[in-house]
Amino acid sequence: MSERSATLERKSKETEIRAELNIDGSGKTRIKTQIGILDHMLELFAFHGFFDLNLEVQKADLEIDIHHTNEDIGIVLGKVFRKALDEMHGIKRFGTGFSPMEGTLGRTVIDISGRSFLQINCADIEKIKDQENYSMKYLEHFLESFANGLGATMNVTIENPDADLHTNIETVFKSMGQALDQATGIDPRREGVVPSTKGIID
Repeated sequence: MSERSATLERKSKETEIRAELNIDGSGKTRIKTQIGILDHMLELFAFHGFFDLNLEVQKADLEIDIHHTNEDIGIVLGKVFRKALDEMHGIKRFGTGFSPMEGTLGRTVIDISGRSFLQINCADIEKIKDQENYSMKYLEHFLESFANGLGATMNVTIENPDADLHTNIETVFKSMGQALDQATGIDPRREGVVPSTKGIID
């Protein structure tokens, strides 16, 4: 199997972002988003998904807030995965990941279907406090942008959420890495075939 890798640059009036990805990697990263907590979460995502990922925000408008930068990183990450997957030949398409931290359990289910949709399920979400200039709303924006960029349906659940934001979103990024590793994996029974009865995923 040839290496599934891609490079992507995106420039807007608010941000300039460059990403390099090898789906069939070992989890090596170089992440510089200018958003500290997001750097850490993307390192966890790539490590547990076995993706080699270099991602750098070369320009940001953080003097206003992190909204555009956070969202645009999600867009770039989704699009670089989409580019590396090319025509989706042989991928399993569906993936599930679980990550517990103390009493909290994060679960991500993904379908690389070409149809972007995000569902977040979290009871007592109001008890989760903002932390390190990040929030559950920023997490939702990031994941929605990622799903749109990749063209994936994602269902994310946080069971028994902790008041600590870091704990909750760490379970999400770890489980997301596992789910995407599974979904992008090659099924030898469908090698060279697009995993859709339509014959394409677009």
